[in-house]
Amino acid sequence: MFFAADQSVLSIIIMIAIGYFLAYKKFIDDKAINLITTIVINISLPMMMINTILSNFTKKMLIADSSGLTVPFVTIGSCFVIAKLVAKIVKVKINRRGLFVSMFFNSNTIFMGLPVNLALFGEKSVPYVLLYYIANTTFFWTLGVYEITKDGNKRAVKFSPIDIIKKILSPPLMGFLVGMGLVLLNIKLPLFLMDTSKNLGNITTPLSMFFIGASIYLVNIKSVKFSLDIIWVLIGRFVISPVLVILIAPMFHIPHLMSSVFVIQAAMPVMANSAIISRAYNSDYDFASLMIAISTIGTLIVIPVLMALL
Repeated sequence: MFFAADQSVLSIIIMIAIGYFLAYKKFIDDKAINLITTIVINISLPMMMINTILSNFTKKMLIADSSGLTVPFVTIGSCFVIAKLVAKIVKVKINRRGLFVSMFFNSNTIFMGLPVNLALFGEKSVPYVLLYYIANTTFFWTLGVYEITKDGNKRAVKFSPIDIIKKILSPPLMGFLVGMGLVLLNIKLPLFLMDTSKNLGNITTPLSMFFIGASIYLVNIKSVKFSLDIIWVLIGRFVISPVLVILIAPMFHIPHLMSSVFVIQAAMPVMANSAIISRAYNSDYDFASLMIAISTIGTLIVIPVLMALL
């Protein structure tokens, strides 16, 4: 059976399908999606980070695992170089070349990556998810955004160094850092705070999957014509990016679970913020929206294949 690699994928598909159905029935619209995003990013995810780290990790484990941050920086950086070469070789249109590069080497590590890894590997995967997230977010808000700005002629929207730092130091990452700080300082939270953080964190996965399902329904994919650029972005997301992790990770002797999480993170769909930034800089917004939808659907096919190989 195709989904025999891990039946947790079926749970993910069902939740995404529910989100799609809710959007189809008009229970979820753009305003509801914005509300879901606000709740997940600012409340449930930070609470999940704090609870998971305090519940599953010791000071010794966190110190040892932090060394694995090198792997995502090396692999994502390598994928960026390949993306630049591919964009030039296949002659991607000038008005979408930077967007093409950004989508090729950056992945959706939070709304898709975190729930998927939780379903596949459990709570012990969360710190590894965040290590990849740190590298991915850093690259997106620096090189990724810079590439997209080169597509259009609009320069009214600016991202200062302070803006970039704020984007990188997002609420989920702050929750991760707070959790790490508490563990390193040997501070334990009262039971009622642990229960609160756990209960709030538990809503992260279903809300994230509803968000993805609704987003797929609401994207107007009819406005974009099929092109080879679509195929190459998918190759970058689902082949080149995870293969780089598979080849490079063994050089750094990281734990098997960490390596597996990095592979899954590398194969996540196009980063959702690509559409927002492409609209701000007059890049090909419709192409970005199309790729977010197609790559999200494609991830559901790629995950079982990768799980069978890991």
